[in-house]
Amino acid sequence: MSKIRITKQFSFETGHALYGYDGKCKNVHGHSYKLSVTVIGSPITDRNNVKFGMVIDFTDLKKIVKEDIVDIFDHATVFNATTPHIELANELKERGHHIILVDYQPTSENMVIDFAKKIKKRLPDGIELYSLKLQETDSSFAEWYASDNI
Repeated sequence: MSKIRITKQFSFETGHALYGYDGKCKNVHGHSYKLSVTVIGSPITDRNNVKFGMVIDFTDLKKIVKEDIVDIFDHATVFNATTPHIELANELKERGHHIILVDYQPTSENMVIDFAKKIKKRLPDGIELYSLKLQETDSSFAEWYASDNI
């Protein structure tokens, strides 16, 4: 049976700051992120299955990514909890802001690694995460490929 790749795209707004960075991104700022999620598998061949002919229902893939990434990261600010930014994060939390604390520098590179781990845990049997592309600006993005991470 042929292997087919299915891609679904998502958008969300997230702020972050890069502690210790020597450029403008050390300041709190935000991006209109675009996330492309590609999975691979074989289309369902059981004619009695309501998902006949699909690798995965786009709605099912959307549910996974929305629950584990988009709904959490949209309109949040991400800080590395292992830096002095924790003080700013705690103050913003006290003021009612949606703050996400991570144990990594919140670059696109590290965020895409985090997202890959989250999505892989939720995919059904027979479906594998093939790649992710996290676009931070129109001209800047990070990509994760399963084949690079064996």
